[in-house]
Amino acid sequence: MNPFSSITDETLRGDNADIYFQRARDILAREGLDPVVTMEIFPGRDGILCGMREALALLARVLPPDAQVWYLDEGAPMNRKEVVLRIRARYSTFGLYETALLGILASHSGWATAARRIVEAAAPVPVISFGARHIHPNVSAQMEYAAIIGGCVTCATPLGARLAGKQPAGTMPHALILIFGDTVRAVEAFDKWMPPEVNRIALVDTFHDEAEEALRVARVFGDRLWGVRLDTPAERGRVTPDLVKEIRARLDQAGFTRVKIFVSGGLDLERIELFKREGAPVDGYGVGSAISAAPPIDFTGDIKEVDGKPIAKRGRIPGITENPRLKLWTRE
Repeated sequence: MNPFSSITDETLRGDNADIYFQRARDILAREGLDPVVTMEIFPGRDGILCGMREALALLARVLPPDAQVWYLDEGAPMNRKEVVLRIRARYSTFGLYETALLGILASHSGWATAARRIVEAAAPVPVISFGARHIHPNVSAQMEYAAIIGGCVTCATPLGARLAGKQPAGTMPHALILIFGDTVRAVEAFDKWMPPEVNRIALVDTFHDEAEEALRVARVFGDRLWGVRLDTPAERGRVTPDLVKEIRARLDQAGFTRVKIFVSGGLDLERIELFKREGAPVDGYGVGSAISAAPPIDFTGDIKEVDGKPIAKRGRIPGITENPRLKLWTRE
């Protein structure tokens, strides 16, 4: 089952469509015009295609059985002006949804493309999407899904992970440690109440020096400690490659070579490249706004045939644009 099959009533009614599509549909209906048209959708720049599953879920709700759709796979690399979606059906059945289709592909593809750049820079170190707190909750799951399509191993929220068929990942918030008043006590409670399949990863920058806290926790938990997370705020200089190197050395010297080090907090492409360039022994990154704040990739929808006759606006070539990468859609 497609997890994106729950299309909102607002979308189906066209409440979030550009008003001129509603007006065009009303005018054509009054004029008795409803040709079979072929529309092609393409991006304005290179990137990673994402949002196709949701776009097809929308089309499944509105297109008649005799409609034809060709599409490019979710997660595929795409080139500027490459046709990624072609729809052939009566205009009245899908014209109202051009805004939604373009918006779905634009947002998802922007997030996925940003994630892919970060994941490639961090490789082979895994990246987790931590961006939900930087975006409206109504779309945060779609953003995290797109980040996973872009290459993140998982994300922080249950809904985002569920869309991608993953399990959410996370350690503990500073709030938990602040309320307990001590990092070790907070981790002890975490260990007591969390199920065994949840990795024991301690946040170690709340009260004391990060290296000191890492060693305190490691000495208490030993082999049960899977890793430590560094999230030092900007007020204290953020996490640096030298800090990671120091903590790795101190853990190793104390015999805790199995404890992993995870880094989060204001990470972007440039900072990850810095960690990699300086050989910081990072075992995982948590990346937020560098993915969630990525600009969308503009998509355009063009009618290229009307009742089988090639046509196009000025500046575009009439008739369908061949793309052998497209697949013919078969409804589930």
